[in-house]
Amino acid sequence: MQMSKDLAIVAITKGGMEIARRLRDHFSEADFLISEKFAAAAGEGVIPLKGPLSKNVGEFFHAYDKIVFLVSLGAVVRLIAPHLKDKHVDPAVLVVDDRAQFVISVLSGHVGGANAFTETVAKALGAAPVITTASDVGKTIPVDILGWELGWILEGEEHVTRVSASVVNEEPVAFLQETGEKSWWTRPTPLPPNIECFTSLEALMAQEIGRPPVAKEGFGKRYGAYLIVTDRSRSSFPGQMQDRTVLYRPKSLDLGMGCDRGTPIEEIEELIGTTLEKNGLSMASVRALATLDQKSDEPAFLQLCEKNGWKLVAFSKEELQQVEGILTPSAVVEKWVGTPSVSEAAALRSSGASALLIPKVKAKRATLAVARVVFS
Repeated sequence: MQMSKDLAIVAITKGGMEIARRLRDHFSEADFLISEKFAAAAGEGVIPLKGPLSKNVGEFFHAYDKIVFLVSLGAVVRLIAPHLKDKHVDPAVLVVDDRAQFVISVLSGHVGGANAFTETVAKALGAAPVITTASDVGKTIPVDILGWELGWILEGEEHVTRVSASVVNEEPVAFLQETGEKSWWTRPTPLPPNIECFTSLEALMAQEIGRPPVAKEGFGKRYGAYLIVTDRSRSSFPGQMQDRTVLYRPKSLDLGMGCDRGTPIEEIEELIGTTLEKNGLSMASVRALATLDQKSDEPAFLQLCEKNGWKLVAFSKEELQQVEGILTPSAVVEKWVGTPSVSEAAALRSSGASALLIPKVKAKRATLAVARVVFS
């Protein structure tokens, strides 16, 4: 059975086959898996299913990112149950009834994208979407996937269940955003009133101490949970918050670097890791490595960017010469490359910041500076 990786649409009845034909107009790149009995009537290019569906599901279930079953909900639940592994690897599963009246999000609503795709399929069929995930029904924050489309990385997955419960049960929840994109709230409805937003830890702490707590007196008792968008390390936040806190890592740090030709990647990795850790910053929030254009082919820089998924940004000496806010200019550097600063100037130029987060740090054969990305 030759299968693609994104979407499968499965039908075993005449009614399901007719719906599948309608969906081909909207999802032409999908694989259409049709019962052998109706495959010929479904048109060219379908994949015939031989024998009962129960004998085929195991073969294709984990071959697709999304599966739309044009089969009854009860049957689908029984069919897929033996093949479920984990929400991070299971496909998004949707069910459409035999008259295309309802499109139901069944599995991997958030992580797999089933909820969003349910809306898409329902619109294509003129059907009613059925979504039961509490955060979607309640029009509140989906804790497990917040910021995914912006590239945010979730940290603290072991606390997601507890934090999500506070969010959907409308307990007071603190949302602290220190950096990152401001466009994270995408619903047309306002943010629910149980979510209180802060832009600094100091403001959050003042609110905790200055207002009646939820339970016992003392910091960490007013809010049932904390959602924090930050590039700072978890240890930067009070211990009382830790077991009720989920962190989101936006791509908010740009590294400015210079090095001698042929500097080993291990030396550069150690410089970056040690510097970020010492300053309480997360490697997960690094967006880019910026440098002089003469260094854009430096093997260690190329390897690091490929390994970590960072952008490699290169500037000419003329561009770096124009950067203001340099704290440690070097006459020696200017003599050799034509600009008094590489690492600091590159970090500032790449990030759009007016001040450095970490001024130039020197290793034996490399320099590093860090700036925080400016988000509009």
